[in-house]
Amino acid sequence: MFTLFTFLLATATSFAQIGGIEDSVNDVSDTIRTIFPIILGVIFLVGFLFNAGHFFGENADLKKGITRVLVFVLIAGAVVGIFTYLITIVV
Repeated sequence: MFTLFTFLLATATSFAQIGGIEDSVNDVSDTIRTIFPIILGVIFLVGFLFNAGHFFGENADLKKGITRVLVFVLIAGAVVGIFTYLITIVV
């Protein structure tokens, strides 16, 4: 499935050149590259706010809070890495 997805993304630019819409594809790609860091920052902020309850308050559990934040950062980092890799291949 991943191989098929990667192949489809890799061939998207060649299809765009054939159809004469290469400029449109490049504009969309530039827009995604501009907006992506903002969206990522919002996701990190929301994730921290959901996990902040483990650090503060009456039922504070430092170990559980740190574990959840680390898992969240690892998952978000993997998503960012994959997305960045795919963007560099396609365009």
